[in-house]
Amino acid sequence: MKNVYVGIDISKATLDFCVVEPKRISFHKIKNNVAAIGKLLKTIKEIDPQAYLCMENTGYYNFNLYEVLEKFSFRTYVIDPKHIKRSIGLVRGKNDKIDAKRIAIFIERNHQDFESWKPIGESVKAIKILLSQRRFKIKQRTGLKQQNSDLKSVTFSKTTDKLIRINEKSIKEINKHIVEIETLIKKEINADHQLRTEINRIKTIPGIGDITAWTIAVKTEGFKRLCDPRKLACFAGVVPFEQQSGTSLRTKPRVSKMADMTLKSVLQMAAMRAVRMQNDLRIYYLRKVEEGKNKMSVLNAVRNKLI
Repeated sequence: MKNVYVGIDISKATLDFCVVEPKRISFHKIKNNVAAIGKLLKTIKEIDPQAYLCMENTGYYNFNLYEVLEKFSFRTYVIDPKHIKRSIGLVRGKNDKIDAKRIAIFIERNHQDFESWKPIGESVKAIKILLSQRRFKIKQRTGLKQQNSDLKSVTFSKTTDKLIRINEKSIKEINKHIVEIETLIKKEINADHQLRTEINRIKTIPGIGDITAWTIAVKTEGFKRLCDPRKLACFAGVVPFEQQSGTSLRTKPRVSKMADMTLKSVLQMAAMRAVRMQNDLRIYYLRKVEEGKNKMSVLNAVRNKLI
C-alpha cells in the first residue's frame, strides 16, 4: 500500500486538510477544536494508520491538534513556516486550501530530512504558554515606559502629569503579573523532577539564569530535541556562515537572520552576564578583544560556547 500524505494549514478558528492519496486528492475544512479534529483523523486512519502529517508551527493554534494526535500513530512533522515558504519556489497568490496542498507536497518530498514530532510533557507545554505571556507583559511594560519618556519630553502640564501617573500605575500592575507568571513557571518546573534537574544543571553555567534556562528548556521541548549543540547553535542563529560565489562574491562569515530570535536574545544577555563574571569565558573575551577582535564577534563566540 502506498503512503498517504496530509498537509494541514492552521488558523485560529479553522484547519484546512489536504489528503494526498495515490489516486486522488481531497480537501477538508474543519473547526479548530478537539471534537472536529478527532472525527477527521479517524477517517484518515481508516485510509492509512501511519499516514504522513505535516503542519507549520503556529504556536497556540497547534495545541488542539497536538492533543488529538497523541492518540494516533501517524508520522507527524511540525515545520518552520520559513522552511516551507523558501522551498516552494516562485508562487503567485495563496489561500488556505492551496497552502494545505503545498504542505502535503512538501512533506511527501522531504520527510526523510526531518525528525518526526513527539508529544511534549504537560510541564513543558505549560511553561511554553507562560513564557509567551511573560514576553507579552514585558512588551506592554516597555511600551508604557516609552510613553512616559515621551510625555516627560513635551511641555509639562497637569494633563501629562496625570497620564504619567496612570502609566506608572499600570507598570506596577504589570510587574506584579510578571512575578506571578514566574512563580507559576517555577511551580511547573518543581512538579517535574527530571525537568527540574536538567534546568538546575544548566544554570551552573556562568551567565545562564532562570529566563535563559527556561527558554532553552522550551525550545528543546524539555531537552528532547536539538540535543546536538551544532544544531541548537544554528537554530539560535549564532553560527557564522560564509558567503562566497566565484571571484565576485566573498564576504566575512556572518550569522544568519534565519534564527529563533527569542532564543538568540536570551543567549545574548547570558553572554553579556558571563563576561562580567570571574570565569574562563571572561578571560577568553578579554584576550580576544585585546587581540583586536570585534567585541560583538567575540560575544557571539561566547554565545556559541554557552551552547
